[in-house]
Amino acid sequence: MEEKKEVNRPLRFTLTGLTVLFILLIGVSIFRGSSVNSVQSVVKSVLMPMQEGINKTGSAILDAVTNVESLRRAQTENQKLKEKILSLEQEIGLMQQDKYEIDNYRKLFELTNQYEDYEMTGANVIAKDSGNWFHSFIIDKGTNDGLAVDMAVLAQGGLAGIITSVGPSSARVMSIIDDSSNITSMSMSTKERCMISGDLELYEDGRMRIMYVDKDSGIAEGDKMVTSNISTKYLPGLLIGYVDKLETDANNMTKSGTIIPYVDFSHLDTVLVITTLKNNGDDIKK
Repeated sequence: MEEKKEVNRPLRFTLTGLTVLFILLIGVSIFRGSSVNSVQSVVKSVLMPMQEGINKTGSAILDAVTNVESLRRAQTENQKLKEKILSLEQEIGLMQQDKYEIDNYRKLFELTNQYEDYEMTGANVIAKDSGNWFHSFIIDKGTNDGLAVDMAVLAQGGLAGIITSVGPSSARVMSIIDDSSNITSMSMSTKERCMISGDLELYEDGRMRIMYVDKDSGIAEGDKMVTSNISTKYLPGLLIGYVDKLETDANNMTKSGTIIPYVDFSHLDTVLVITTLKNNGDDIKK
């Protein structure tokens, strides 16, 4: 009888344990859904903001890296563009310089055709006196090139000056705008004579002085003025400029005024020297 009780006791324990286990499983199955959802909610409430912050931070870092890279590319392209612009500006400068030189040579060539009866040689201006205007300047040719004192110098379509001193490889030219310059001139159309002189104050306005025009002379504003055939130093027919203004003098016998020279005496680079000297009949006078 005792053995029967001992055998049944473990069986009861087993049944009891299984019953408790089944009850627990039922409880878990009942409460599992809400528990899991609660845990998930807690996890989400903690992790989602972190994930969003990580995402935003990552996006910001990516944007920053992209912006830095874009800035570097832009800076590189900008530097290349600057170098290209500088290169183009240099090319344009050279082209403008070439055009300027070509224009000068063209004008000099036209002068050689205009004064084809005279022997000429080209020269470059290498120095000038102080001041804004070329009232006196030096050219790079001299006696070695056949130059001599009193030879006329042309530039830009008209008379620029006359050689006053000369060395083996250079010569000094006094321009027609210098205060000491006086030229016996005449109208190309009427052949009537007058005097044209330099005046540095007048040339501030790009003018020269014209004087001793006969009151009844046909010389008028706009007339072309050239060197006269009776000029003591200049060969005849060298273009000086246009009459700008004429007014009757106080003596009521003559007129005076201003002319505009052909040559721009603020810019001189190349010139033509007429190597033929004026013949004043000195051989007869002697």
